[in-house]
Amino acid sequence: MNGPALHEPPAPASWRVALPHTAAAVPIARALVRTALTEIESRADSDTAELLTAELVANAVEHTSGQTPIELVIELLPTGCQVEVHDSNPLPPGNLSDPGPMCEPDPWQEHGRGLLLIRTLSSSCGHRPTDSGKAVWFTLPAA
Repeated sequence: MNGPALHEPPAPASWRVALPHTAAAVPIARALVRTALTEIESRADSDTAELLTAELVANAVEHTSGQTPIELVIELLPTGCQVEVHDSNPLPPGNLSDPGPMCEPDPWQEHGRGLLLIRTLSSSCGHRPTDSGKAVWFTLPAA
């Protein structure tokens, strides 16, 4: 052999699915994340992945106007998995990565706990701008 051997690690397994911009996307996303994590043999906790995915998709449906599909991306990482939800609203999600001092949810309200769940149960989370809006993501470690 002439020269050093080059070894490129294989690209991580991933799923990318467009979801309807309706509340029906939430149970579809839950089923898809469970199926994807089983298929790509992720060792991340699929119950937690389902719950956090449902929160991200519900937020995208509720806080984004129009009929533009929501995109769900599930990736196998060497240390677990990452789930992203893409939507058309470029504004960052409320208190996902920097909760601030007054972010405790009101115990009498039905809403306001989703981002707290994502911050608490994921190993990391955040958002980034995309060409068509933003992507909100979380990672889960391998169990």
